[in-house]
Amino acid sequence: MGKQSKGKCRFCGKEYTKASMMKHVSSCLECIKELEQNENEKTCGYFGLVITGKHDKSYWLITEFREDATLKDVDQFLRDIWLECCGHLSSFEILGITYDRDPDPFDDWGHPVKSMNCKLKSVIKKGMTFEYEYDFGSSTDLVISVFGYRGGKWKKDRFTILSRNNPISYICDECGEKPATAVCAQCIYEGMGMLCDDCQKDHECGEELLLPVCNSPRVGVCGYEGSLKYPD
Repeated sequence: MGKQSKGKCRFCGKEYTKASMMKHVSSCLECIKELEQNENEKTCGYFGLVITGKHDKSYWLITEFREDATLKDVDQFLRDIWLECCGHLSSFEILGITYDRDPDPFDDWGHPVKSMNCKLKSVIKKGMTFEYEYDFGSSTDLVISVFGYRGGKWKKDRFTILSRNNPISYICDECGEKPATAVCAQCIYEGMGMLCDDCQKDHECGEELLLPVCNSPRVGVCGYEGSLKYPD
């Protein structure tokens, strides 16, 4: 884990690392902004969000969300593209406040808890970084940074995927030669468990613990088998 990864720009198809892509899409969006200028049409603000695995930064998404989208919209997007396996709970942590889908006024430690049904423009701003957690047992933790804000033509879609890391290739941990196509949900916690087609057959933990290698920081965790809505 922890490889440096590249992704393709949605607009021009060029490949960059995450840091370079953040700069690139900002310039691409400036071009789009000029094309979108039309004083007779409704306009809207857009936040640029870069979303990264907290413990494995090789997984990343660069997105743009309408300012009137809600945290719940971001939560559902993350579930759909990277996380959903068993309907686990999730939350955002922003400036010391927790945002849940169905919040109690305070958590077990007395911290304030609010609903995810709040618009992004009311809780985030450019330059801010906050965190997200899915599944409070076998958790997947993400870091979200607001790298940009722009005005543009109102779009029906609440979000746009600007770029995403390309699928990451792993070599089998047992033979050390062939590409891994599955991961053992037990061995992954020991930093091992990537298996090729051949080595899967004789793996000591059994085939019932094998999960497919997928383009997500939740690879090998719980019952996650990849996204149906946003395939690798």
